[in-house]
Amino acid sequence: MTTARIAVLAGGYSSEYTISLHSAAQVMEHLDRRRWEPWLIHIEREGWYWESPEGKKVAVDRNDFSLPLPQGRITFDAVMPVIHGTPGEDGLLQSYFEMLGIPYTGCDPFVSALTFNKYACKLYLEKHHVATASSLLVRKVPGWIPPDTGDMRYPLFVKPNTSGSSFGVSKIAAPREMMGALRKAFEESDEAIIEEFVKGTEVSCGVLKTADREIVFPPTEIVSKKEFFDYEAKYTEGMAEEITPARLPEERIELIRETASYIYSVLGCRGIVRVDFILQGNTPWFLEVNTIPGLSRESIIPRQAQVFGISMKELLTLVLEDALSRR
Repeated sequence: MTTARIAVLAGGYSSEYTISLHSAAQVMEHLDRRRWEPWLIHIEREGWYWESPEGKKVAVDRNDFSLPLPQGRITFDAVMPVIHGTPGEDGLLQSYFEMLGIPYTGCDPFVSALTFNKYACKLYLEKHHVATASSLLVRKVPGWIPPDTGDMRYPLFVKPNTSGSSFGVSKIAAPREMMGALRKAFEESDEAIIEEFVKGTEVSCGVLKTADREIVFPPTEIVSKKEFFDYEAKYTEGMAEEITPARLPEERIELIRETASYIYSVLGCRGIVRVDFILQGNTPWFLEVNTIPGLSRESIIPRQAQVFGISMKELLTLVLEDALSRR
């Protein structure tokens, strides 16, 4: 069987750098070596490179995304970005690979950019009858001041408009806390969202659709031991319970799955995507879409795949086959 050479991209330019490395390590471990020949490529502001077993860093030739090695130039049949945040999740790398004509896994440049911008994504989905909490967008400009939140009711969430893993997110109970929360959000993004708090059950649902298969995973119920599911709760053992499948009546499980599948299709997603909600009664309130969700041992998607009954090896093969079929 012929193997295809795959560039697995890790790192990135955001606060999610370390999380990306953990996800990429799991991808490298689970890729089927009978089908794929994976090369781990580090994407950093200081340079893009492959590190040899001897520890030598070989710079990527960005003219054609190849590796100039003594034994010859290495090119790739496909690319698998495993970069959470910029430039892997916001459409920048996707645009680059589109111009080079190299197949890649995941969403196209437009969908990546749209979903990475939480506020724009909310507005888009509202037009398609998806429930979202009331929100305001605030831009970091010279002389910025906290906006008038009108009839929005406290508590409110303040979060970066383009960031993941709950970096820079605050839950505030009164107007006096707004300035500090916005400053914190602006450390991660030049735009921030102020959003009404929705009380309910936090759930997350993974989806993958290819030309001949549709997988909607059993949703995960998230129970944080902190006030909300922040970075510490996500990545500190014992700070949150992630229960798969969620402890919900079957009809609400199906409602979450159907809504996640609908959002995937309405946005035109590709690859593995995770959609987060707050379920309040019979209404799943949309939070965000993760177009390159975490794939580390601690992440939600691998657990959902296990409960669904599909191995990570098979799942990654489906994703790569789908990318190569779009050549």
